[in-house]
Amino acid sequence: MKLKSKAEVLAIADVQNTPDLRHLPIDKVGIKDIRHPVVVKDRSQGVQHTIANFNMYVELPHNFKGTHMSRFVEILNSHDMEISVESFKDMLAEMSRRLEADTGHIEMSFPYFISKAAPVSGVKSLMDYQVTFSGEIRGGQDIMTIKVVIPVTSLCPCSKEISQYGAHNQRSHVTLTVRTNTFVWIEDLIDLVEKQASCELYGLLKRPDEKYVTEKAYENPKFVEDMVRDVAAALNRDERIDGYKVESENFESIHNHSAYAMIQKDKTQQ
Repeated sequence: MKLKSKAEVLAIADVQNTPDLRHLPIDKVGIKDIRHPVVVKDRSQGVQHTIANFNMYVELPHNFKGTHMSRFVEILNSHDMEISVESFKDMLAEMSRRLEADTGHIEMSFPYFISKAAPVSGVKSLMDYQVTFSGEIRGGQDIMTIKVVIPVTSLCPCSKEISQYGAHNQRSHVTLTVRTNTFVWIEDLIDLVEKQASCELYGLLKRPDEKYVTEKAYENPKFVEDMVRDVAAALNRDERIDGYKVESENFESIHNHSAYAMIQKDKTQQ
C-alpha cells in the first residue's frame, strides 16, 4: 500500500470549515458526558479528588457547517491530570478562543463527599452530594454558577395537625443554584439548606440517632413551600450571593407523585 505524502496529508479536506447555505446559527454544539479527574477545594480536608462529567458547547455561526469536536477533548486534556475550579474558568476562555466562538458553555458535574457525625452517637459516615459548576462566556464576559442537590427530610405540617399520632414524612431534594460575588465553600451552601429542613440526612445512624432525627423532624414540620421560602430568606441575608434559584421536590410517601416549589431571584436587580 502506498503511503500518502506530507503534501497529500496536509491537503485533507476540512469539512467543518466549509460554508453552510441554510443560514441557521446553532446555539450550542459540542460534546456531552466526557469524564475527567478533578480536584475541588474541601473545607475540612483542603482538597478533594473526584471524577466529573463534562459538557462543553460553543455557539456556531450560520455560515459554518460544523465545529471542531476534537478540540474540546484537547482542551480538557491539556490541563494535566486534574482540573481545579480555578483552571475551570481559564478553560472556558480557552475553549471560546480556540473554537473562535463568541459564546461558550461548560458544565462540570461531580459527586462531592462530606464526612458527617451522627447527632447522638457521633458515629461518622460519608454523605454524597451532586454538584455542578457551570460557566458561560458571552461577548468576553463570563458568568459562573454553582448548583448543589441536597437531600433532606421533610415532615408534613398538615399530617401532624390532623393526626392523633404520627405524621408522614419523606426524603426531599433541595436543588440550590447560586451566583456568587466571592468564593463560597460547597459546605456553606449545604449547611444553609440543611438548617432549614425538618431534619438533615446522615449516612449512618444508631438507634439513639434514629430517635433524635425522628423527633426533630416531628417538631419541625415543613411544607415544600416553607422549604423554599426559608432557604430563600437565608440567601437574601447572605451578601456573598448575587443571585439564586432554589427548588424543592418532596418524594411524597402517601402519594404517587412529588410536591414541588421554586423561587429564583437576581439580587443585583433590587
